[in-house]
This record gives sequence, structure tokens and C-alpha cells, in this order.
Amino acid sequence: MRHVALRLGRNLMRDLNRPPPAGGKMFLRFHSTDSNPQLPENLIQIMEQKMRAIEQRNKFLLDQINQPSTNPDEFSRANKELRKLETSISLITQLRSKKHETDELRSLISNSNEEKELRQLASDELALASEEQKKLQNSLFKSLLPKDDADVRDCIIEVRAGTGGDEASLFAMDIFKMYEKYSAKNGWKFDVIQVTESDLKGYKEASGAILGNGAYGRLKFESGIHRVQRVPVTEKSGRVHTSAVSVAILPQADDVDVQIRNEDLKIDTYRSGGSGGQSVNTTNSAVRITHLPSGITVAIQDERSQHMNKAKALKVLRARLYEIERARVHMNRSKLRSEQIGSGDRSERIRTYNFPQGRVTDHRIGITHHSLNDVLEGESLDLFIDELLLREEMDAIASFN
Repeated sequence: MRHVALRLGRNLMRDLNRPPPAGGKMFLRFHSTDSNPQLPENLIQIMEQKMRAIEQRNKFLLDQINQPSTNPDEFSRANKELRKLETSISLITQLRSKKHETDELRSLISNSNEEKELRQLASDELALASEEQKKLQNSLFKSLLPKDDADVRDCIIEVRAGTGGDEASLFAMDIFKMYEKYSAKNGWKFDVIQVTESDLKGYKEASGAILGNGAYGRLKFESGIHRVQRVPVTEKSGRVHTSAVSVAILPQADDVDVQIRNEDLKIDTYRSGGSGGQSVNTTNSAVRITHLPSGITVAIQDERSQHMNKAKALKVLRARLYEIERARVHMNRSKLRSEQIGSGDRSERIRTYNFPQGRVTDHRIGITHHSLNDVLEGESLDLFIDELLLREEMDAIASFN
């Protein structure tokens, strides 16, 4: 039955996300042609169970923070959870009220003792109230779908040249700049953290911080191997080579998410150097931080200030440690999700950029776009991202119960 739920999920999410056409009503796949799709009865029943559970949890948390015996840590955790429940509780309250209103209107319409005009007026009001009720149901349904709390966060992007030598480093630069342009398109701030250039001025490694609401949620499925097929600038015979670049998208973490003890760090400083070993700075401004428990090492030398390089290195280290913990917690994510949109693992081949044919193919969703330049300019990247996020929502619907 799960494949049925997935097909239902695809239709439902597209109906929920599709705006109605100007001057007309939206065609729906369910039980009406109204502007809001009617949720299937089985989903409404499951949603009712979740509503009751949320109401009970909200009451428990309110009682907890009002207890004199609640310690500061418990108060803080309960208050934080209450804030997360605010939107759902507001929608539940509105939905309960609207359902009460529609029940009363139906009762009035079915009462043969009432005047005909009054019953007709109630029938007109019921049509409006029922539409509002469906709208609230849809909003609440979307809010109840399983979500990754990290989706709203800023993110760290790390790009590394893989197989292919200098050609891989040149493509790594193209990919890094693609995300920089995509960030600008979305109004996000893109801060370069570190770039290590190759002899041909490509990027052996590059990392950046993308600051914008929901940046991680949009980009999280970009992690993996990006493969390029093109004629390298160093190729004399015109033969097409295949190279690869790895991309990692990490949610940014703060001190609350990851606590790093000073005694767990080994911090080295050294003079920064550029490509080919030429001197960039005559002071020990470059910083290398090793996290002893995990063995993770981060080296930053882009800034002339040792303090700024250390701050950047700690930001990257914190993001990597946070992602390790998240991976451990989510190790048992659904097999279906992995099959549909990939594991998100940076070792997984996700996309091929074929320059001779001018196309980009995403292997997880089987979509090919025949305007490679638009993708690299950040203009058509949403074609893949939107479909990947739709698949994620479909999986959430399939596992809703």
C-alpha cells in the first residue's frame, strides 16, 4: 500500500503548493473542484489523532512551566518546545472553532422547522465555512508533516576536487561559483571561508558560509558527487574527459548545538602561503584546529587576522561535528527516502554535467535539463531542487501514520 500513499502524496503536495490560475479555479485531484483540495478521510483521521496528542503535550508543558518545582533547565526546554508548538496549536484552535461553526450550520439547514430563507442563508454560509475549514486542514496537515529542524538554518558548503586532476579543480571552481550565484539569486549572503587554488587557478578545496533563512533546507540534497564530462583546457586532441567534484552541505551549528571544550582542541598557527608556495603573509595568521576526540582537522588561512581565521575554523568544525551527530541520530531514516532522493551522502554520484551535449542530468530523480549554462549560472538549479524537495514531502506523507 505504500506505493499508493506515495502516488497520493505526489498529487496532494502539488495541489497544496499550486496557486490557482488567474480568473479561474484550480483543478483538483480529490473530491472537489474548490480552491482547496479535500484531504482523504484516512489522513483526516490520522491528523485528528495527532491534534489530540499535540493538545495533550501542550497542556503538559504549560502545567510544567507553571510548577514552582520546575528547575531552570526544565523550564527552558519546556518553553522552547512550547514555542515550536505555537503554530500547530493556533491552527488546531482555529480548525476546532471552524468545525463547530460548520456543525451548527448543518444542524440549522437540516431543521425543517426553520424558515426557508434562513436555511438558504445558512447553506450559503456553510459553503464559505467549509472552504475555510478545508484551507485550515491543509495548512495544519503541512505543518504536521515530519520536518528536519535544521532546514531553517544557514549552511556551510564544502567543495573538493576529486578524480580528474586540474580539470577537476577547474570544475570545482565552477560548482562553487554556481552556488554563490544561486545564493545571490535567493537574496542570501555568501561568505567565502577558505579557497585552496590549483596551479591552473582552479579550486582544490573551497568552503563558504551561506546565510539566509532556509538555506540548508533548500540545498541539503546537493551533497554528493557532481560529475563533469568535457574537453579540458589542457587537452590537445579534443578528447572528452570525465572528472568529479564532491559537495558537502552542512547545517550551521551554534554553541548550544555543539559544545567544544578547549582541552579537546589542538590549535596550530603558521604562516599562510598561496599557490606554488609564494608568501601571502609574513605573520603566523593561518590557523589549523584539530578536534582530538574525533580527529577532525580544519585549516583556514584566507584572512590576515589569526583571530578571524580561528573563528572561521571553529564555525566549520562545529558544523562538521553537528552533522556527525545528526547522521547518528537519523541513521534509521526510511529506506524509501534513500531510494528516491538518495542518502545525501557525499560519496553518492548525484548529477552529471555534460558539456558537449549541453545537458545536466540528476540521477536520483531522472531529470535532464538541456541548458547547462543556466544551471551553472544558478538560474535553473531550482528545477532539480524543487523536485527533490517534492519527493521528500511525498515520503513524509507516505510515513504520516
